[in-house]
Amino acid sequence: MAIELPVSDHHIELDEASFERIAGILYKKSGITLNAGKHELVKSRLVKRMRATGIQRFDEYLAFVEKDSTGRELREMIDVLTTNKTSFFREAQHFDFLRETLLPKMRKSSNKIRIWSAGCSTGEEPYTLGILLREEIPEAGLTDVKILATDLSDRVLAAARKAEYTPDKLDDLPPGILKKYFKPVEDGEHGAWRVNDSVRKLVSLARLNLMEQWSMKGPFQAIFCRNVMIYFDKPTQERLIHRFGELLGRDGHLFVGHSESLMASCNEFAYVRPAVYVKR
Repeated sequence: MAIELPVSDHHIELDEASFERIAGILYKKSGITLNAGKHELVKSRLVKRMRATGIQRFDEYLAFVEKDSTGRELREMIDVLTTNKTSFFREAQHFDFLRETLLPKMRKSSNKIRIWSAGCSTGEEPYTLGILLREEIPEAGLTDVKILATDLSDRVLAAARKAEYTPDKLDDLPPGILKKYFKPVEDGEHGAWRVNDSVRKLVSLARLNLMEQWSMKGPFQAIFCRNVMIYFDKPTQERLIHRFGELLGRDGHLFVGHSESLMASCNEFAYVRPAVYVKR
């Protein structure tokens, strides 16, 4: 067990050379671009890891990361540097479109439903999808439904597997959904609620680095990759969009965040509505 030594933020300096090394590692391993001006954010987050390892200099910490043959500390470093903001039914227009337009088409063309939540964070997005499918499709029609949910972060995946949420995380649920698809956690903290098994069994959680090889074959009818590509540069976005296209079936839909859009040069997808694209 690692002994956590006291490390004071005030005695640690993040120089430009170390910041550039961190940015280079993060980009190479995750595709995330760390913009200038993020020194204090990087410092505050990595000091927590330095406390855990007992290291008090950034150059020494980075040497430790690079020499760790298990890759464990690299994953921890990337984990604390990534942002994971999400909520149930976030950007609700996407779920309205899925319910009203796509699901009827999916059910008409195939008895299989395959949806991928790429960058699922703590699970709110894939569980929202599971709730929507439970609401819209009779039990008999859910025999061949799979929602793949992936993320780079072990920490957020652990939270997604636990599937327990405090009341402040459940404010955006439509009326009646809470008691129908969640159960109070006995002796849980702050009145937490847990997603019930009928929804959880539709979701498969797995760790995946979007920059590495993907083991799944597809095809998917829909891929949700929302508020993820904003952290990538244009070449990385273009490669990722192309790879999504390869895994989408005919007329498959790609959902991105409302602050994102596909490049004008991308001819693999056609615009449908804000932040929704269809494979040509």
